[in-house]
Amino acid sequence: MTLQDSQIPAGSLPDLVTRGQLFINGDWRPASGASNSSIVNPATGQETATVSAATTADIDAAVAAAKTAFEDGRWSGLSGRERSRILHRASQIMRERSEELALAESTDVGKPITFARAVDVATAIDQYEYVAALAQQLDGSVRETPLAAHAFTKREPLGVIAAITPFNFPLILSSTKIAPALAAGNTVVHKPAGDTPLSALLMAKILTEAGVPAGVFNVVTGSGSALGDHLVAHPDVNKVAFTGSTEIGRRVAALAGENLRPVTAELGGNAANILFADADLEKAIGTIISAFVFNSGQFCMGGPRLLVERPIYETVLGILKDAVAGVPVGDPLDPATVMGPMSSQKQLDKVARYVDGARAAGGQIIVGGQKLDLNGGFFYKPTVIAGLGNDAEAVTDEIFGPVLTVQPFDTEEEAIGLANSTKYGLAAGVQTSSISRAHRVSSKLQAGIVWVNAWALLDPAVPFGGVKNSGWGREYGPEALDSYTRTKSVVIATD
Repeated sequence: MTLQDSQIPAGSLPDLVTRGQLFINGDWRPASGASNSSIVNPATGQETATVSAATTADIDAAVAAAKTAFEDGRWSGLSGRERSRILHRASQIMRERSEELALAESTDVGKPITFARAVDVATAIDQYEYVAALAQQLDGSVRETPLAAHAFTKREPLGVIAAITPFNFPLILSSTKIAPALAAGNTVVHKPAGDTPLSALLMAKILTEAGVPAGVFNVVTGSGSALGDHLVAHPDVNKVAFTGSTEIGRRVAALAGENLRPVTAELGGNAANILFADADLEKAIGTIISAFVFNSGQFCMGGPRLLVERPIYETVLGILKDAVAGVPVGDPLDPATVMGPMSSQKQLDKVARYVDGARAAGGQIIVGGQKLDLNGGFFYKPTVIAGLGNDAEAVTDEIFGPVLTVQPFDTEEEAIGLANSTKYGLAAGVQTSSISRAHRVSSKLQAGIVWVNAWALLDPAVPFGGVKNSGWGREYGPEALDSYTRTKSVVIATD
């Protein structure tokens, strides 16, 4: 099926972004520089929309609107219950417009529409519903002291939040920031990735319809480090919530640090998936494949490194050769598609360079290893590589594509050492039938989240985030809401 043959839902993409403008202080407006940027459908390589390219003056206007909205209490002054009702309403509207959101994600990123519906949109809705409930529970506590005073704590919002999100999961990774920030009473300036801004523009409409007041949520679109730097370093921004590469994360932290502003940063990953010989192999193979082909491998919590206990190493390579070759790759709007294109030509070329480098370094291409000519899109075949040393770039670096490296190990200790040898620490996996081994190994893995006999089981109640070069802070769970508040102590003399 070609993209032209696909059934595009009513209210299709052109209707979602007819303005393509910035959303500041409750109004749609063109960028002050009157320039636009093109949005390209990665499945076809064709332009699908144009959006306004913001300037630093537009950033200033958005921050000023957010600051005014925070200080006059139109949102922060509402009770947690009132904010909860509005966020619940937003989740209901998202559910009603779920097909539009899914189409925006699929067209913007190239992800299969089936997964955009079942994963991206569903997860974002769940997040808004979850934090809406938590908004009513932002309580302080009375503290017993020997002072002649009544002492208690309050949790207060921080102020203006800069939410900066990447291209791979625009809707989910914005909801992990915007939803808890709003639930806690903050205001937000959202800068989505320049290549994938469409769902952010749609969410501006949805939040406004739900009753979020003007100025509380603002969206500035555009590419370039100067724009992001200006937002991060703005003196009226009270916190930065960032997801992206480790390299840019360091710069974000440095710029925010100049103003002593807190940062939560979910950065790169290069997770190891450890397969022990006692695992349910049929189930494990499905988990292993989904962990590296999901979202075309553009998943910071993906599993691109497979460590296999030596007795089953050759068997696993044989199974992967046949199974990975059968992964349906194609048009994201075809319900049968499991893996779509890379998000851009740049990402496609990056993956090709790593695979070519692995081949030159003596790696054995078990399956895949080349671009796929399909409808003019940015497709790369899912690829499995064996025979690389632990210092090979394809093993040490975050490729961010559908590439799996496979390495053998002999002992549990060796597997743990290999898994922890990366500079990253976002996720890890253990495939075993032994519950004692599951506990023992997971406790030694240096990762913010460890999955046992599964991969990417995520829920808004379960926090995730990184260690080492994968960042700091946690998203999801009550921990996320905590990070958008500060504690104030009040001590009232009683004599």
